[in-house]
Amino acid sequence: MAENREEILANFQGITAIEDLAEAIYHLEEANWDLLSAINRVMPQDGNSSAATQQTDDTHDVEMIDDDISVITPKTHPPDREDSNQASTSSPRNNSSDMVELQVHFNNKIHEIKMSGAATVSDLKKRLESVCGVPVCRQQISGMGGSRATSSATLGSLGLAANAVLRLKAADQLMADDEAADRLTRSYILCIKHDDKDYTLTYPGTKTVQEVKNDIYSLTDIPARHQMWTGWPAVSGLDGTILAMVGLDQPQHQLTVKRAPSNSKQKEYERIILESSDSENSSIEEIEDSADTFTGEDDIFVDLVHPERLQPLMSDHVEDEVLGCIEFAQRFRTRYGPNTPNFFEGTLQDAIKEACLKPAKERKLLGLYLHHEQSVLSNVFCAQLLGCEAVLQTLATNFVVYGWDLTHPDNNNMLLNSMTNALGPVASMTIRSIPMDRLPALVIIMRVRSNTEIYSVINGNVGVSELLGGLMEGLERFASLRDMDAKAERERDARQRVKREQDEAYQRSLEADRAKEEIKKQQELERNQELERAESERQLEEARKEAARSEAAARVPAEPAAAARDVARIRVRLPPPHHDLLERRFQPHDTLQALLDFLASKGYPQENYKVISSWPRRDLTTESHSSTLQALKLYPQETVMLEER
Repeated sequence: MAENREEILANFQGITAIEDLAEAIYHLEEANWDLLSAINRVMPQDGNSSAATQQTDDTHDVEMIDDDISVITPKTHPPDREDSNQASTSSPRNNSSDMVELQVHFNNKIHEIKMSGAATVSDLKKRLESVCGVPVCRQQISGMGGSRATSSATLGSLGLAANAVLRLKAADQLMADDEAADRLTRSYILCIKHDDKDYTLTYPGTKTVQEVKNDIYSLTDIPARHQMWTGWPAVSGLDGTILAMVGLDQPQHQLTVKRAPSNSKQKEYERIILESSDSENSSIEEIEDSADTFTGEDDIFVDLVHPERLQPLMSDHVEDEVLGCIEFAQRFRTRYGPNTPNFFEGTLQDAIKEACLKPAKERKLLGLYLHHEQSVLSNVFCAQLLGCEAVLQTLATNFVVYGWDLTHPDNNNMLLNSMTNALGPVASMTIRSIPMDRLPALVIIMRVRSNTEIYSVINGNVGVSELLGGLMEGLERFASLRDMDAKAERERDARQRVKREQDEAYQRSLEADRAKEEIKKQQELERNQELERAESERQLEEARKEAARSEAAARVPAEPAAAARDVARIRVRLPPPHHDLLERRFQPHDTLQALLDFLASKGYPQENYKVISSWPRRDLTTESHSSTLQALKLYPQETVMLEER
């Protein structure tokens, strides 16, 4: 029975995160050591806390998630999620392309609100009043853009990203719109003293107290849940309240922070799975953080608890990265149930491509979950933090989650090599420098301009609110960078489109010029060919004419002497534009053919010219060529004219 109670106690503390041993035993005693009844006794507020709070205190309608929220968000009891997808009643437009989708975190619940981009902030507040029950005059909304979010401003003008995350809180006092706007736009100076160091920090009015505590964690290395503050005004739900509504002193507000002292009676038990290679059974030791030792009756809780053997999330000596990721996802789901992240199954390089190497509007963050079986934080982180509905929804909507088990050195080296190849040695060194007592860890990787790099590392020693705060901070930074990259891509696409159009126009012009040049060359070639052909024909014609003249000259009889008496003198008047005369002496008995041959030898063949006698006017070429000159009355002398036919 003692061993059974030890196991019940260990399971009860692991689920509820109640670290006080006496308190845990008290709840189990009240439930007669019935584990389920004790859990329901401690954690019934998850579904009813908001209603009970509204009934008992009208001025504190809604509380934000506390720092140490791990006790109210176990894997088996996720916070409720309500959808409100109706269109806004204040705007007649209900076009899905103009809708604004919002995720409103309120009282450990996520309300999905869809409204028209033309709806105003006042319409949104009225909608939240009907959905969440918080009067408009008491609503504090963070994440809407600060001073731009006036009551008359439209949601589309605020530049909200898709699925923008807003936080709603009920204010303790009423405030006019102009006073609220003045406080939101004001800067607040916090003078924080820690040990011997003083920090002066300036924050906008939209910053929440929880975000200030997270920043102090980075300065003092004191987690928010271990910070003890003095100087904050008494405000209900302080952590979720924005600085503008806290009531800080002006111009500076003095604060002091220190680490909360540890209670010597408060023991923190963490479970480490130890596997023995020479035994089929594994043992789970309860590790005590405090140096104090149990005495008396407390010794019964020092004994070891022997539950059933748990299968490791990844086999030793994994050789294939893809098979290792698939095995990790399957075993993680088997161990922690279906309410777990959807792990990417593939190589780390493929996960980076899926998340970061897409167009800006399609990009997501890459969440690299690093597990270690020997870390005391693993079971609580996996079961409660990664099992929280708000965390799961945030990861599913905005992240590609890649999981890996670093327990075995070979698997650790494989991840480091993959990280070096994908992101470089600096990223690998960042992973290598995470101490085991800070594991498990969630590494947020994002695309910053043209580089993919590690943005932040969320260690395992945090609560749900700190985990959500780290995720929201990364999302806000990622959203702003993604908008800038999307704008740059649109400008680059526009430039490339203009350049492409110019190149296409240049190519068309170049092709047209080439076509014109080809036509010109073809015409020039045809013209040259025509000239060559004409010249050839001309030469042939000249040769033919020359041959005809030579033949005609050979047939012309010899010219009589000038002193001869019996001679027929023939004068030939050349056709215009010539004004010369040809004169030739012939024998009276010479034939007309002799005269025609003479004219042909001079370049005037009868085919082209007529030989006209003066009186009576007649064409001698039509006469018988064998007739003598005397018979044709061209004796003793006659003048004839040449006419072109």
